[in-house]
Amino acid sequence: MSFDATVPITGAEIAVRCLAEEGVEHVFGYPGGAVLYIYDAIFKQDKFQHILVRHEQAAIHAADAYSRSSNKVGVALVTSGPGVTNAVTGLSTAYMDSIPMVVISGQVPTHAIGQDAFQECDTVGITRPVVKHNFLVKDVRELAETIKKAFYIARTGRPGPVLVDIPKDVSMQKALYAYPKEIEMRSYRPVDKGHAGQIRKAVQLLLQAERPMIYGGGGVILANASAELNRLVDKLGFPITNTLMGLGAYRSSSGHFLGMPGMHGTYEANMAMQHCDVLIAIGARFDDRVIGNPRHFATNPRKIIHIDIDPSSISKRVKVDIPIVGNVKDVLVELLSQLEAAEAKPNKAGLEQWWKQIGEWRGRECLKYQPSDEVIKPQSVVEKLWQVTAGDAFITSDVGQHQMWAAQYYPFNQPRRWINSGGLGTMGVGLPYAMGVQMANPDATVACVTGEGSIQMNIQELATCKQYNLTPKIVLLNNRFLGMVRQWQELDYNSRYSESYMDSLPDFEKLAEAYGHVGMRIDKPGDVENALRDAFAMKDRLVFMNFITDRSENVWPMVKTGKGLSEMLLGSEDL
Repeated sequence: MSFDATVPITGAEIAVRCLAEEGVEHVFGYPGGAVLYIYDAIFKQDKFQHILVRHEQAAIHAADAYSRSSNKVGVALVTSGPGVTNAVTGLSTAYMDSIPMVVISGQVPTHAIGQDAFQECDTVGITRPVVKHNFLVKDVRELAETIKKAFYIARTGRPGPVLVDIPKDVSMQKALYAYPKEIEMRSYRPVDKGHAGQIRKAVQLLLQAERPMIYGGGGVILANASAELNRLVDKLGFPITNTLMGLGAYRSSSGHFLGMPGMHGTYEANMAMQHCDVLIAIGARFDDRVIGNPRHFATNPRKIIHIDIDPSSISKRVKVDIPIVGNVKDVLVELLSQLEAAEAKPNKAGLEQWWKQIGEWRGRECLKYQPSDEVIKPQSVVEKLWQVTAGDAFITSDVGQHQMWAAQYYPFNQPRRWINSGGLGTMGVGLPYAMGVQMANPDATVACVTGEGSIQMNIQELATCKQYNLTPKIVLLNNRFLGMVRQWQELDYNSRYSESYMDSLPDFEKLAEAYGHVGMRIDKPGDVENALRDAFAMKDRLVFMNFITDRSENVWPMVKTGKGLSEMLLGSEDL
């Protein structure tokens, strides 16, 4: 992008050049009046591709998944007013899961701000609680530096979405273009290196442990520290659990891996979390879905080491003994270095007894389910999906029972392959997530595991997939219910299924075909594998598979709200 730096250019052109300088390759967005100068500048450039979604929420979700699956900063562009308010759910989803994104929003001209102008809203005020930071640019001369700051804030420290609000007149006004090479912010200086003394204490504690447990979260993946985590576990020989957001951070195929912890975690992972004597939490936040009731969690005394980039996350819900603030990757490198240098070795006798106990817990086979020749079991569809894709696909999911079954029955050996909404639990993300993943990984196999409730929340994005030749495979586990709502109503509300039954569903096969894709309906268990193989053989087509599944199936194990980790229901017989 050659240009004369002595000639002033418009704010819109400045914004577009800034994105190019950041190496942005894809921007997901939807035009409107307040951003038309920016869209005009996009039309004149060739450094990145704009993806026209059909709803602003989908733009943010797609940029979010683009980031999750690629370790790049996702970028989205929306207009003022309803463009921004439609984006809030996507921003909140990314914020809860600490996903680095930059969202550019249009705003009414500066002289009209506060005048209830057409398509005006207080973007800074509305988005403040759901972004890492936001900016309102009132001077075109500050635009380039602001965008540089936005990318810097988004990707450093604890990552998160940053919003830049650009009034229409600022995008029209002219200034000399100068994009800073480096940025320094006096009020923002994230710490990367962990305290060496604290790490030394952690090493001593780990080597003395008789019943150790490693608990890894999404922070490991965000920090690109999976290789270091795998080395740590293999060196120590300790058991490990990965949270829903951390699946793939440590390879699921290893015998050290106990599965996912928490509300729908495995029996062995939850029991080990509850009964260990030393717990090291790495890039995880002890949230309610993982540890259940904090009081119950605290009943068993244990020493806790907590590594996290965000000091506010440490001792927030659970008091820890050795806090280590720093980038997970940097801290693990130092931890491994100190372990190498240590004369002491892990407690072999204690570990042998501990693994014997874990073996007994594993013997409960908590993920076992009753197969059927009559009706399709949703768990079996996910198992067949894993077999057909050889465990090598990017899996996006929506939120609900299908999400938990995907997490339980599709083992991940690599990070950034499991793309779902953890903290906010946002229905409707699955399809736009698949779009973002495929844009970032064009040659990869991508599957979206969804439910008939979730898929309809952003089903219009089938049009976007058609326009840009995106070909994810949609795996709809259709039980004609809002499944997780129905499960809770069955367990806690005496089976009063208030508004959780889907009384009128579209013909999904015809709907997919209407958008120009391939539709399939699968009713029989014996047809599941062939349908999946046929779908994945159609590499250049989006295939929408509607699996009619057992409507009464529940997700087990389950820790009910207010209960502790060891108070699991393993099936209906426990009710």
